[in-house]
Amino acid sequence: MSPQHAETLFLDRLPSPIGTMLVAFDDQDRLRALDWVDYEERMLLLLRRQYRPDGPSLRDAGAPAAITDALTAYFDGALGAVNTIAVHTGGTPFQRAVWQALRRIPAGTTTTYSALAADLARPAARRAVGAANGANPICIVVPCHRVVGATGLTGYGGGLHRKQWLLTHEGAALP
Repeated sequence: MSPQHAETLFLDRLPSPIGTMLVAFDDQDRLRALDWVDYEERMLLLLRRQYRPDGPSLRDAGAPAAITDALTAYFDGALGAVNTIAVHTGGTPFQRAVWQALRRIPAGTTTTYSALAADLARPAARRAVGAANGANPICIVVPCHRVVGATGLTGYGGGLHRKQWLLTHEGAALP
């Protein structure tokens, strides 16, 4: 049996109105992780969990224009620009199904964990949906910030202040 080698991903840092973003991408220019510089340890933990046994190695490089231009456009008000970004994730089949469902939530709207579970034809899986949402490695582009609790705003891996900012930026009615 040959030893497994960690996959190499590339890492860039991009400014945004709500902090510096960490952008991890692969050699096919697919976004693999997007998080905040002050949550770098969280991002690295999520990557290790998804790409076992060792997690990917990261090498500094400039992010592709397809990613940076779309993120810049999003922050400039073209909210749908991030929909063009190609993503690739690890995770379980259930997690990937949740993350694909997140991409179908339109900007300016929110949904609940229960509604998302029902959309996945798994109405009893709202806690599992919440766990998958919390393990999402790609903020904004896979818009986990658009999922709220039944009674209002819930936590966000990049900080609740960012979730509020993103929802306000998108014109969503805050619960």
